[in-house]
Amino acid sequence: MDWIIYAMLGAALSIAVLALLRQRRSQREDAGRSLEHSLAACRTLLALIAHFQQHRGMSSAWLAGDQSFASKLESKAREIDALIQDLRPIAVGESVKPHPCLSANDLSLFRHHWVGLREKLGKLTVEQSIAEHSQLIEKLLHWLAALGESRLEPLLADRDGRAMVRNYASRLPALTECLGQARAVGLSVATRRSCTAVARVRLMFLIARAESILQQAGEGSVQDGLAGQAAQAVRHMAALVRTRMLGAAGVEIDAQEYFADATRAVDAVFAWISADGKRLSGGGMAGALPRRIPDYGHA
Repeated sequence: MDWIIYAMLGAALSIAVLALLRQRRSQREDAGRSLEHSLAACRTLLALIAHFQQHRGMSSAWLAGDQSFASKLESKAREIDALIQDLRPIAVGESVKPHPCLSANDLSLFRHHWVGLREKLGKLTVEQSIAEHSQLIEKLLHWLAALGESRLEPLLADRDGRAMVRNYASRLPALTECLGQARAVGLSVATRRSCTAVARVRLMFLIARAESILQQAGEGSVQDGLAGQAAQAVRHMAALVRTRMLGAAGVEIDAQEYFADATRAVDAVFAWISADGKRLSGGGMAGALPRRIPDYGHA
């Protein structure tokens, strides 16, 4: 009879082990799906941030008197509208969670403010336009950072992974925003061919802030070619602002050239973000920025 008991115990143990293995495999699969889902949400927000930043820059040049940007603004606005629709199911999914990073109501209010900005854009000053665009972008950055902290970081056990998340969802997007604001302010300066005292102080602050964030991000990221290219592009933009816009000789760069140079720096940082996203997803394509991220050089 003892052998029967041992056989039953062995069978029960085998079943328990198999059940545990299945549970762990299921947990890994669930974690993988959760990671990819959260990264997809982050990519949509990153795309929106990029488009809003460019719409802000175009608006600055247009309001300052450069009519060549007029036709591009409407096209950019349609791309933003499409991405806001892409964000809706993400907001709906977050709404049912105990502590949502963004809700459907949040997104509806955001869209309401965006529509209002579009309707009154032609009546705003450059400074008012920059301020209102920046408020919307700040909200997107807040949602992105919340997703990184609440949805991505808990899925990564190692310190390096968590540091990369902070770069991906917080530091590097903040760097693009410093550069984006500098692009918007600088475009109005380049269009007018003169720099007010307020614009000078703002540009100096933004460039210094960008350099500080760049240093912090470099300490929490894999130092590959894209990171190096981004760092070089940011430093080039900083030097351009200091020498050809704020230098003793006055403004020595036109709006189109400045837009192209500043956009190369922004694009380089977004490429760095994309590379970190690929690493977070395990090397697959899940970290790539979505197709609606524009080729700024042909905007």
